[in-house]
Amino acid sequence: MVKRILVLVVILLSTLAFNGCTRNQMARQWGGNSTINLPKGKKLMNVTWKEGNDLWYLTRDMNENDTAETYQFSEDSSLGILEGNVTIVEHK
Repeated sequence: MVKRILVLVVILLSTLAFNGCTRNQMARQWGGNSTINLPKGKKLMNVTWKEGNDLWYLTRDMNENDTAETYQFSEDSSLGILEGNVTIVEHK
């Protein structure tokens, strides 16, 4: 009976933790993958984390010479666990 209650508590806490996070927060805090599709015609210039959980990215309008690219930002944690990846995709 105690084991069953413990399992239910763990499931409940896990559900609350994951439902309270955005995809980006989950990728950063818990590991995993997140993909951001930029609006058509936008070129990625820079990306950064702010305030611990918010992902900010700087874009500009694409010019005629620009090509759409895909960028992969990967965490390299010191312990090698819970490493997250954020993929940003441009569309011409």
